Amino acid sequence: MIFTPKETLTEEEVKNGLNTVLKEGMTTEAMVTLAGGTFMVAFAILLGASNFQIGLLASLPTFTNIFQLVSVFLIRRYNNRRAVSVICCILARIPMVLLGAMPFFLGADAPVSLLLFFLFFYYLFGSIAGPSWNAWMKDLVPGDMLGTFFSKRSRYAQTLNVVLSIILAISIDYLRRHAPQYELYVYATMFMMAGVAGLAAVALLARVPEPRSYLPNENILKMFIKPLRDNNFQRLLVFNSLWLFAVNIATPFFTVYMLKTLGLTLAYIIPLTILSQLSSILTIGYWGKFADRYSNKTIISICAPLYVACVIAWCFVGIYTNLISNLALLAVIHIVSGSSNAGTNLALTNIGLKLAPSREAIVYLSVKNIVTSVFSSLAPLIGGYLADYYTLRQLRVIAEWSGPTLQKSFRLLLLHEWNFLFLIGAALTVVALQFLPRVREAGEVHKSVVKRIMRTSLKSNLRDYFVIDVLINWHSSLNNMLKINRVGSDDARRDE
Repeated sequence: MIFTPKETLTEEEVKNGLNTVLKEGMTTEAMVTLAGGTFMVAFAILLGASNFQIGLLASLPTFTNIFQLVSVFLIRRYNNRRAVSVICCILARIPMVLLGAMPFFLGADAPVSLLLFFLFFYYLFGSIAGPSWNAWMKDLVPGDMLGTFFSKRSRYAQTLNVVLSIILAISIDYLRRHAPQYELYVYATMFMMAGVAGLAAVALLARVPEPRSYLPNENILKMFIKPLRDNNFQRLLVFNSLWLFAVNIATPFFTVYMLKTLGLTLAYIIPLTILSQLSSILTIGYWGKFADRYSNKTIISICAPLYVACVIAWCFVGIYTNLISNLALLAVIHIVSGSSNAGTNLALTNIGLKLAPSREAIVYLSVKNIVTSVFSSLAPLIGGYLADYYTLRQLRVIAEWSGPTLQKSFRLLLLHEWNFLFLIGAALTVVALQFLPRVREAGEVHKSVVKRIMRTSLKSNLRDYFVIDVLINWHSSLNNMLKINRVGSDDARRDE
């Protein structure tokens, strides 16, 4: 068979393979950027997509993960993870090319259902390729450098994403102002280019060597039940599922909110996205280093509350009509969420790899992806329904000042269709975090110890890690401010 695995890989083969995986990651990121969520949502809105259809669009990447069972079946039958990954990636990227060609044949009348049809197969074959790629990488990347390597791969990919996103945002904004009739076809061209970039990534992936793996020769149903009987892995599944449900009930609609409610153009939205990516790039290497040195669970316990704060902050965006104040708040949200998401996602991926036994990694990771996909795919659908439900409902919290010469009212909180959704998402993330302490990870170090060590490290590298320093110390800074205020109030009372 083509792509025959090797019994053992030399150190040189591993080194060359890892370098190729880095290049493949950047090429794949070019595809992801060109067909990125913001651009795809804008494209769907141009075609007249409803809130429910946008929710369905957001749920497809995770819904199709239930087909990862096919990946395990193919690997058991052929014992060739590279072949499964490469062939399925080819089948995934072709629909993206066809999706891009769609407007050139049907114009603006192209149905949203056809867009969803092509995306279904794009995500379907990508989901089948995923478990084989993950298990392949687990055997290829040395265990003591999982966090370091994948944070490096992510950092390179996101740097490319930033550069490419700037170019695309400037180009689209220019065309929207000078030739709006071509906007739909610009998106279509981008998606075709995404498909071509994806096929180029497959060519690189085919060159990466694969060490031979051995799956136990037992009933496939029993294999899938085994991870569910692993108590610790079961606890990870519960937390991961609840976390993804909470995150995905609101996150897919942030872009829709900025486009439709705030009326922002891509010229504003893409730079905000870039801010988030830059924050991720600056911090992900740091999260990866500490995840390897201490534990992934500790990184989650530090980063996840920061993300919860960001979701709550979305409820205050748009309270006032002033563009500058809204953009300032959005900038802070994107910076903090970029860093926190980088740490959380990296740690969630690595803890799954870490808790999966080496010989059964493909099964454990597939079960993890299948179970979590059910929750993360339902969330955007429920989110879309809730957004429609709250369309005609509002909650306003207003403070009023009335005096002889001045009467003034201040909006403290304004909840409507999207803000209700964001608040629900924030509440659910808090609930999900209550299940994290139940997960056990080897080498786990308490969060307070790691934070103290991180602060010490940051003081000696303050210029390089200014963003992380602010994020790590924000709890302490807030407590100190409150303490100072309390002391000042006590002193004032004593003086009286």
